[in-house]
Amino acid sequence: MTRGRHQLTFGAWFQPFQSNETIALSQYGQATFSSLTNFLSGSLSSFLWDPTPTEMDWRSLFGAWYAEDVIRVLPRLNLSLGFRGEFTTGWNEAHGRAANYTFTNGVISDTPYVGDSLFTSNHAKFLPQPRIGLAWSPFTEKTVLRAGFGMYNDLQDALGYRTDQNAPFNPVYSVGSATKPFPISSLPIDPAAAPPTGAKLVPGGVQPDMRTPILISWSLRVQQEITPNTSLTLGYVGSHGYHELIGIDANEPSPVVCPASPCPATYPSTFPAPLAGAPVPAGSYYVPTNVRANPNIANTWTWFSLGTSNYHALQVDANRRFSRGFSIRGVYTWSKALDDGDSLNATAAPNAPGLVSNPFNLRADYGLATYDVRHIGVINAVYTLPFGKGQPIGNSLEGWSNALASGWSVNSIVTIQSGFPFTPQLSYNPSNNGDTRNPVRPFVNPDFTGPVILGKPSQWFNPNAFLAPPANSGFYGNLGRDTLTGPDLATWDFSAFKTTTLSERLAVQFRAEVFNLLNRANFNTPNLITFTSSSSGTKTSGTAGAITSTSTTARQIQFGLKVIW
Repeated sequence: MTRGRHQLTFGAWFQPFQSNETIALSQYGQATFSSLTNFLSGSLSSFLWDPTPTEMDWRSLFGAWYAEDVIRVLPRLNLSLGFRGEFTTGWNEAHGRAANYTFTNGVISDTPYVGDSLFTSNHAKFLPQPRIGLAWSPFTEKTVLRAGFGMYNDLQDALGYRTDQNAPFNPVYSVGSATKPFPISSLPIDPAAAPPTGAKLVPGGVQPDMRTPILISWSLRVQQEITPNTSLTLGYVGSHGYHELIGIDANEPSPVVCPASPCPATYPSTFPAPLAGAPVPAGSYYVPTNVRANPNIANTWTWFSLGTSNYHALQVDANRRFSRGFSIRGVYTWSKALDDGDSLNATAAPNAPGLVSNPFNLRADYGLATYDVRHIGVINAVYTLPFGKGQPIGNSLEGWSNALASGWSVNSIVTIQSGFPFTPQLSYNPSNNGDTRNPVRPFVNPDFTGPVILGKPSQWFNPNAFLAPPANSGFYGNLGRDTLTGPDLATWDFSAFKTTTLSERLAVQFRAEVFNLLNRANFNTPNLITFTSSSSGTKTSGTAGAITSTSTTARQIQFGLKVIW
């Protein structure tokens, strides 16, 4: 709708949502062994299983309404003002089987709340999202300045993955090594069998009063036409996210913040030098006992909307169109992404743990995001070959000779980027918090000198830069999250296309594509496990920092034929 200088737009969106899921992750049992010897002897370290997998039928209604006014303030100045309001009715189970665990004074309950909705409070009934945009040519039309600001929400539509394992409909039990309830002779597991002595529930779930993740984004770009066929764009992009989901063990023992008792004044003699006997820094977290906050249940994997993130980037985009079918474009981004957790599942990011290391000190996990790439540049070129009728070369060709010579184009993409950050880990958890799923980080070696990054596939980083705390020492390592950077990446992809027109409505396209033309080895994230623990103590892992795979394939060549009509 246009009214004078105003162009008004209104709209609404509604989407009924349903997801019928049977995601009982441990319905077939999951056994863990501490060593190959124990595996061969059948000695379990732990056993997880879900005896009664039940389908959960989730329902929700998503919706939004929006209004926008694009105002032509001046002949070369447009201002856009918009507002969007979103909502969701929550995460509801069609048969009243939504099970979740609530908290009392910060302690998780061992009796799940069961009802129609997963949430005790729906904080997504109204989600305001203002938007502002500006386009201005301050001098001439060859210079354009664009700026924008907006708020965005991430409506949650995949919560079943974490909540479909909750009692009483999908109870997951954990049994330690002492019980060994299921020798091979008793398989398959009888769903009607009562949980053996010592079995404890393993709750999943999400924060009962979870907030919807919010992202505030802003940008400023200046585009300059240098010549009629050449343009250059410089831009800054930033964002801040909060109420983001992070994975937390919600049933850990309460730590002591040193120097409060019973935190020791100095590190015990069992610590490696030079930490042994050194004063414990004030503010360190110490777990004196592995008695969980609620001893009646095991560790949890719960999604809380407590995460934050920040992103800042400088962007450069240069575009040049030459005569006779040749064009080239180069883009470069210099950025930094920070957060305190972005891997909701253990397999989501191989370069960092899935759970927060210390739920009582989220700030200790604030560091480079697992997806942070400091530098990335891409150059893309397209060239239509000047062969065939109407072209500088072969203009007189006719018939089949012209059909073979004409219609060729080549494309080239060169990508160069720095590596992803990663977090060295221990194969065990010395913090005494009772969670063996999420190894914590080692200590920084204060006496180490020299480069930490060695840059060799056999050992990308030097494990001597870190120290291993003894098992069950009660301390978290002081190494920051994602403090090291993995291998960079460089690849050149090349392709050639040949399009032959057979009739007015029929054409055939032949494609030849080469990926990683130079056959460069782009290495993957190194092995993160730096130290291991056994009855004889801790030791450096023999594969610490070793790279065993590549992030891209070797050179690949493929051909294709496509009929266009």
